[in-house]
Amino acid sequence: MNSKTQQEEERIQVWMKPEQIDELRNATVEISQPYLSGRNDALIALMADTGLRVSEAVHIETEMIDFDDGVLRIPSHIQKQPPEGQRPPAALSLAPETLRTLRTYLNSRWKDSDYLFPSRQSERMTTETARNIIEDAALEADIRPYRGVGRGEPKDVTPHTLRHSVAYRLLAREDEGIYKVKSRLRHSSVTTTESIYTHLDVA
Repeated sequence: MNSKTQQEEERIQVWMKPEQIDELRNATVEISQPYLSGRNDALIALMADTGLRVSEAVHIETEMIDFDDGVLRIPSHIQKQPPEGQRPPAALSLAPETLRTLRTYLNSRWKDSDYLFPSRQSERMTTETARNIIEDAALEADIRPYRGVGRGEPKDVTPHTLRHSVAYRLLAREDEGIYKVKSRLRHSSVTTTESIYTHLDVA
């Protein structure tokens, strides 16, 4: 296994437990500018609930959130596309706490934009900004994520860690099966889900 492939494999085995995600959210509120703290908290809350990829999260528009039904509706064009064809639109249920966080954020948002997460400079946050928000919060909170062997360091926490954390929560805390993880993370095949997540230590 070459070093790049090995690094990718090690990173894919990094996840956080729900308590650590709470710490991450608290940290981003503490270190963010006051007018950005709600946005940054909402970003982490949404990604930790839904398993959105960072490239998808920054393209979410406010109209994609159905507060009445408690659902995030994701069109095909913002989803990561598999080699075999276009991914269909998806509808992901949102936890009540996530909905409350989003409502609070939108009710006091400093900037009106079609995109859910604008930046200071533009109508839409970049993936780099989202990564910085999550990585800075992990350093501030001194998050030591879990991995296939042992514990990681705060620098190991990336936006994709939140996606893996969704799988951990479903399997370990909510006693769901691998097919629920596949559906939530929108994998094309359950084989993909099994190859990534059957290693999780759910004790």
